[in-house]
Amino acid sequence: MQKPGMVPPPPGEEGQTVILPPGWQSYLSPQGRRYYVNTTTNVNGYHVSGTPAHPPETAHMSVRKSTGDFQNLGSSSPGKKQSKENTITINCVTFPHPDTMPEQQLLKPTEWSYCDYFWADKKDPQGNGTVAGFELLLQKQLKGKQMQKEMSEFIRERIKIEEEYAKNLAKLSQNSLAAQEEGSLGEAWAQVKKSLADEAEVHLKFSAKLHSEVEKPLMNFRENFKKDMKKCDHHIADLRKQLASRYAAVEKARKALTERQRDLEMKTQQLEIKLSNKTEEDIKKARRKSTQAGDDLMRCVDLYNQAQSKWFEEMVTTTLELERLEVERVEMIRQHLCQYTQLRHETDMFNQSTVEPVDQLLRKVDPAKDRELWVREHKTGNIRPVDMEI
Repeated sequence: MQKPGMVPPPPGEEGQTVILPPGWQSYLSPQGRRYYVNTTTNVNGYHVSGTPAHPPETAHMSVRKSTGDFQNLGSSSPGKKQSKENTITINCVTFPHPDTMPEQQLLKPTEWSYCDYFWADKKDPQGNGTVAGFELLLQKQLKGKQMQKEMSEFIRERIKIEEEYAKNLAKLSQNSLAAQEEGSLGEAWAQVKKSLADEAEVHLKFSAKLHSEVEKPLMNFRENFKKDMKKCDHHIADLRKQLASRYAAVEKARKALTERQRDLEMKTQQLEIKLSNKTEEDIKKARRKSTQAGDDLMRCVDLYNQAQSKWFEEMVTTTLELERLEVERVEMIRQHLCQYTQLRHETDMFNQSTVEPVDQLLRKVDPAKDRELWVREHKTGNIRPVDMEI
């Protein structure tokens, strides 16, 4: 189902160029009225057709709650029935009929923006009911927060592995195996063991940085998100409830008007054919009741249109905010995962630096020198035995 969206600009405004202040975006309401949204403060308002299209001032935005928008549910004339051929109502929300307006312009034609694709409800795959489009967006956001939490837990497991690995490396570096090796080979072997202690320190530092620069930011980011979204959800839900209530009032008033008009018509016909003793005063009384019923319908339609206009405004600003939060979440996670890979590269370089002294000493291992040093220290004499003579 298509949503209330933009229509071509009103005549006379096609050539006007509007330069908006930073942070403001301009859209059109379903009736073609200019609609502004401040993406920083989420303030919104209308530009009245026919007045100069000056951009709204950020600090002094005049927000207008139009009662003229969405005049597509009922008639403003008590004696004229609303033609429903051009509209279709789903769950108390009035949409243009697809046959009369098959292609509505998008608020953001070049983007797959939330504010364009979640106006109607969707059938719940788990049951026979429906899920509001806004509820789908909310579930998406809450799922994103859960994924972020799980990523944080994943990094925590990685930290545990690093900490345990560092602990085992440090323990192994203290092992006394082959500690009595001598000479240049003994020096190289001692450096091998020392490199383990150095590597253990590198991994401990890596785990500490993972905690402070990756895990903790992932866990703390948008800590109050669920609470904020709950408030937002209640606000939109309350607007939908108000919309449903006012839609029911319209239908009730429409039915009452039909009954009053039918009663007036019947009494008028009876008077004309002399079938009753109804007087002209009775006719006037019936006419007053019919007019009052028409006035009641006008009032109910106006209240409904106000409620739907308010819902439209809040849906635009709230979906844009949800979209901004999702972009912010994805970008934040991307940055911290990049930080993870950077720390990993640095760890590899530091690990390499711990074995460089080992490489240097191994290149200096000299069996001849080792033998000379050992012989010098342990020799028992350099006189060889001779044969015994008879």
